Amino acid sequence: MTVQVLGRKMYIRGMWVERENMIDVRDPQDDSLIDFVPAATPQDVEVAIEAAKDGAMLAASMRTHQRMNILHKTADYIRSHCEEYAVTIAREGSKTIREARREVERCIQTLELSAEEARHLQGEVIPFDQSPAGDKRVGYYYRFPIGIVVAITPFNDPLNLVAHKVGPAIATGNAVIVKPSMETPLSALMLAKAFSEAGLPPKVLSVITGHANDIGDRLVTHPAVRGVSFTGGLATGERISKQAGLKKLSMELGSNSPVIVLADADLDKAVESTVQGAFGAAGQNCLGVQRVFIEKPIYDAYVERFTRRTRTLVVGDKLSEETDIGPLISEKEAIRVESWVDEAVSMGAVIETGGQRDGAFYQPTVLTNVPLHCKVVREEVFGPVVSLFCVSGLEEAVDLANSVDYGLQAGIFTQNIHLAYSAIQRLQVGGVMINDSSDFRVDAMPFGGVKGSGIGREGVQFSIREFSELKVVCFNLN
Repeated sequence: MTVQVLGRKMYIRGMWVERENMIDVRDPQDDSLIDFVPAATPQDVEVAIEAAKDGAMLAASMRTHQRMNILHKTADYIRSHCEEYAVTIAREGSKTIREARREVERCIQTLELSAEEARHLQGEVIPFDQSPAGDKRVGYYYRFPIGIVVAITPFNDPLNLVAHKVGPAIATGNAVIVKPSMETPLSALMLAKAFSEAGLPPKVLSVITGHANDIGDRLVTHPAVRGVSFTGGLATGERISKQAGLKKLSMELGSNSPVIVLADADLDKAVESTVQGAFGAAGQNCLGVQRVFIEKPIYDAYVERFTRRTRTLVVGDKLSEETDIGPLISEKEAIRVESWVDEAVSMGAVIETGGQRDGAFYQPTVLTNVPLHCKVVREEVFGPVVSLFCVSGLEEAVDLANSVDYGLQAGIFTQNIHLAYSAIQRLQVGGVMINDSSDFRVDAMPFGGVKGSGIGREGVQFSIREFSELKVVCFNLN
């Protein structure tokens, strides 16, 4: 299927612009060239920021119903071009066509949620007379937009993660500059196309394509930028936090999510949920199941069933309706994952299934007997690899789950509400899923983590808080 995309141009000041220097956009499945996008320069960043200054004033002056209308129209435009968006997501990234369609649907929901949350930008009356000094004073507080938001997005959800930043920012009345991943810039450009078709005023949104080394520093350090929303790796997040200065920061920096399976769990449900959670999107998912801690009485049965189910997954052509797992985002990433598995094996880990690489494809891999100091345990694999551990009970499982410098989400399978509640209290994460894998999320919930998994929360309602400030108003009636 041929898809018409707005490659060769980026979106600045409400205009589609070209540049002499271009960046290839390639399909990781076969390295075929899909399109080109401009390689933006520091001068392009300055132009985008100057436009965003005007755009921020314009966005702040828009009425709530106008913002809502634009967001709903944007969602409607994407809905009417659903397959075009899905094929683009699948071709430029790692997702299968079925996974890409689900992402398009989630993007539509994110934009519609953003429209609805715009009506809830409310404040409260403050009882100033609670203090004698406040006699004959009345007032309130309300939320106002911070101004210019820079959104830096990754490759693994190239449409919905952009919408998760742009939708709430526009609902709040901000201007937004998006810097998408250079592996998957086309989906972000198509989102800009949808906003343009919906009537978003020029200068409120820019999507600037370019190498992070050329434009990233200026985007996050510019004094006119009042907020940075970043989804990506821990090292980059730490660097941004040191560079950005006094501005709002919201960061989701990944994880190596744990799941605990206790002896009383529904074993079939636990296996199916964790297999899907481990290998969806070829494991390139910040919520993906990476470590599973199984109570000893059911360990052997769980490993056997999990391995058997993993072997049924179909690896292949992303655009085939039968495919479960596509390639990683690049052969380089597949080689890295392969090296991490090889390291674990050299230290005593056992490959129950998988462990083979073919170009950018890496077979879904199940490891047991993995030493706790291996990279596949300590770091974020971001690939189709899961490690299974036998534990004596909940206490050991929680201690091991908490032993890494990440804490995004966790899952636990048990029929015992007391054990579930104990895990909820003790797990050092931003979310605990009971009788679900760590991979469960809806776009309305607060989403974020602790420790190296980031700061702040996404989820439409909660992003709106990140993109706004409180202003207190007091009338002296004396």
